[in-house]
Amino acid sequence: MIIEDDHFLSSLMKARLEKEGFMVVQAFDGEEALQMLKAEIPALVILDLIMPKVTGFEVLQMISITPQLDKVPVVIVSNLAQDSDIEKARQLGAREYFIKVKISIDDLVGKIKSLVV
Repeated sequence: MIIEDDHFLSSLMKARLEKEGFMVVQAFDGEEALQMLKAEIPALVILDLIMPKVTGFEVLQMISITPQLDKVPVVIVSNLAQDSDIEKARQLGAREYFIKVKISIDDLVGKIKSLVV
């Protein structure tokens, strides 16, 4: 599941992951993501932190306290680059943290493969 309000970036990640054989669903804000997470448990979540309606931190917190979801690996892809934001995400259970301006799609796909397989 990709939870990202930037439709272009979300579509790029989706296309690449589908090319690698993954089935991908998308949510474009935190509220939509929470509804989708109640309906289906994904194998992995790619999560932006700055989103409308419900923030990525709030989504991450909900994932971390929900028994059916707390084992789902979460990979953060965000523009937030402060150490405090990275630490907060890790404390809430994020397995990996990528900063958008420094991201390599190959690194992201490699990390996803290592977490899902």
